[in-house]
This record gives sequence, structure tokens and C-alpha cells, in this order.
Amino acid sequence: MKVFLRYEDNDDESTHKTLKITLPKIWKSGPTSRLLEQFVESYNSGKEAQSNTLDVSSLHLSIRRPGNTDDEISTLKDLPSDGIIIETISDRDDVYVCHGPSRTTSEISAERQAQLDKQKEEMKNLSKCIHFGCNNRFPKGGPYPECKYHSGPPVFHETAKYWSCCPDKKCFDFEDFLQLPTCQTGTCTDVRDDCDGGRKEFMGGCDIREQLSGGPKLRSIDDFNRSVAAGGSEGAPVLERLRSVMEEIGVENELFDQVLSGVKKEVREKNGFGVERDDALVVDEAVKTLGEKLKNSMKAIAVEQLRIN
Repeated sequence: MKVFLRYEDNDDESTHKTLKITLPKIWKSGPTSRLLEQFVESYNSGKEAQSNTLDVSSLHLSIRRPGNTDDEISTLKDLPSDGIIIETISDRDDVYVCHGPSRTTSEISAERQAQLDKQKEEMKNLSKCIHFGCNNRFPKGGPYPECKYHSGPPVFHETAKYWSCCPDKKCFDFEDFLQLPTCQTGTCTDVRDDCDGGRKEFMGGCDIREQLSGGPKLRSIDDFNRSVAAGGSEGAPVLERLRSVMEEIGVENELFDQVLSGVKKEVREKNGFGVERDDALVVDEAVKTLGEKLKNSMKAIAVEQLRIN
């Protein structure tokens, strides 16, 4: 296993240095702090140290990770000083030596949790625009920012993704779908009209077929009862059927319930809902999120099959 340790955190390029290290087997299961100590020892014994001596106690290691999208720039992710090398660094990775003291795994986790707690606290005082396609958040009660949005919900049918108000602009990649231009302008709002109480947040194949057939699909009495029991949720009977089908193919009910509970938690955190909220909106959003996760898992399997073949 080889790694490239790079020190570039200085405006003076004459102080920069790259050190290629072939790691002994015993190092792989050791902490990343060993790499930092090795680099500092090598650096301070070289010509670069004549004008820039390094202090290991005021340095940390980082690794560059790509952005989530093609347009998003890569970022440096700090490595914990007690992180295991083989678990945090890949063969031939570029590892950057940066100024600032190292932190342990628990210290990094505590900082991230503090950031999440701060964001949650800030979200309590913010409202989310209810217009389709607008993700603006603003103080409860205003002022309300300008809004660019869609007049109809999104449609996810087979592999196509588009807005129901703009059916001629279709995408097959989700990131491309998110970049589609809006068709309406106005002012953000967090107040729903009375007629919006039963609006669909997204549409699928059943909704498209319903529109083409000119009427709603008849539901079974079991589905109707499950929907009523869940406060009018359209997704509740879907989850019941999915739970049953997953059990038939070997996924235990306990595992399914655990995953569903986690998805609902994500929905609450994303939308700023209370931790105890479990109404029809949460259930329906959870169905949407779980469906997307299952689809991504199936895509990953398909990609792996193609790679193997």
C-alpha cells in the first residue's frame, strides 16, 4: 500500500513537499497519527525546514473527497488522529498535511453532532415554501422571499422524471431533473389553501394511468381501511403490501420496520417536523424516500452486474 503525503498549506511554494511512502504491513492497522509523525520528521530534516519548521502538534491530516455532483467542487475531509489507516485511506491516496491540531474520532463526531443540533435549532424558527420545486426557507411569519416554482407536482414514471406542468421537459437523471427551469414566479408562502389539503406531492405511473383513463383507480376495502387508519395516507397500504412482499423474499419484518423508522426520522429532520409526528404527510413522504432508496439500491446492483459481465 502506497500513499502520497502532501504539504501545500503555505503560500510559499518553496516550502511545499510531497512524500511517497510504502507502508509496512504493521502500519496498516495503526493510527493515522503515525503517518503525520513520519512526514514531519522527514520534512524537518530536509531543506524546506530551513524557512518553515513544522510542529506535529499543530498539524492534522486530510483527504480530498469528490463533490456529490459534477458541478460541486471536491473538499478536504479531516482524518481522525486515532483513525485506522487501512479503514480511512485507500491505496495511492493523496493525503494532505494541513495546519490546525489533529482531532480524535470522538472529537470530530461531537463537533458534527453539535453542528446538527445547531441546524435543528435554527430550523425550528424557519418555514419551508410549499410551492412545488421551491426549497426556500424563511423566518416564520416572514419576510417572504421571491419564489420560482412549478404549478404542478413532479412525476416519476418508470425512468422518466419531469414536472406535471411541464411535460415536454423530461429527464432520466435525477440531478438533471433538479436543474430543470421553473415555470412560475411569485412570493414564497407557508400557508396552504383549503383546496390543497389533499394535493399530491408527487405523481407516479398510477396517477398517469388514472389521468388517461379519466378516473381514479378503485381501491380494495383493505387498502381503504389502512389509509383511513393512517389518517388518510395514500402510502400506508403500499407500505403494508411492501412489508409483506419483502418478508416473502427473506427480509424480516423487524428489519423492514427498523429501516422504515429510520426513513421517517430522515423525513422529519429534512422537513423540520417534530420528532413525534407520524401523520399521513410523514408516511407519504417516507414512502417516496424509501422508494428512491430501493431504486438506487437496484441501480447499484445493476451497475455491479454490468461490471462483472
